[in-house]
Amino acid sequence: MAWVTQTLSSSLGRKVIMSLTGLFLSSFLIIHMAGNLQLFKGDGGRSFNEYTYFMTHNPLIMTVSYLLYSSILVHALMAFILTRYNQSSRPVKYAYSKPEANSDWSSRNMGILGTVLLLFILIHMRTFWYEMHFGSVPMAEYDGKEYKDLYSVVQAAFGELWYVVLYVVCMVALGYHMAHGFQSGFQTLGIRHRKYTPIIESLGKYFFAIIVPAAFASMPIYVYLQVHHFI
Repeated sequence: MAWVTQTLSSSLGRKVIMSLTGLFLSSFLIIHMAGNLQLFKGDGGRSFNEYTYFMTHNPLIMTVSYLLYSSILVHALMAFILTRYNQSSRPVKYAYSKPEANSDWSSRNMGILGTVLLLFILIHMRTFWYEMHFGSVPMAEYDGKEYKDLYSVVQAAFGELWYVVLYVVCMVALGYHMAHGFQSGFQTLGIRHRKYTPIIESLGKYFFAIIVPAAFASMPIYVYLQVHHFI
């Protein structure tokens, strides 16, 4: 197990772990987004409730969910350790520098963006995950089978304007985080090629930084408008 200690104690090893967990979390975003698109079905929440039932009763998915929770914690921990290490190795700032000339805004503020997203995840899990497992969630019946009516929990949360605004702002933070983080993960792992790198960069800048956050942001807006009978 010496390699584990060496990996965790080296800057490169921590970066590799952060990259692997970050890319795993990126793949989860796609699955989570696809599932939550059931909110747009307009069937009173049936598709969404059936989807959440499947996700919480499938043994394989339940096992992967623990890997997901671990990845979030490890990713955040590695980011914190690396940030502290970088700060300690450069205790005095350069007298003159123009970081904006060598990097974009998102790459210079990954720590702030990551902190915002971590706080959002905690709030999000308290609102939905905790309620699903420990809250008093009403039941819904479809074809003689009972399901937890998590759609009603979504309506209650997204019916609050402050939560919708928070959600949208955090999706903007997610977009900026992914704009740099996705391609950076591949770069750290040494996956660079003149043929594939442009594709990876485009996926990061357009799919993960724009399409995915926009899809997530549209969900609370849609439910809010629906709850308050604007649509």
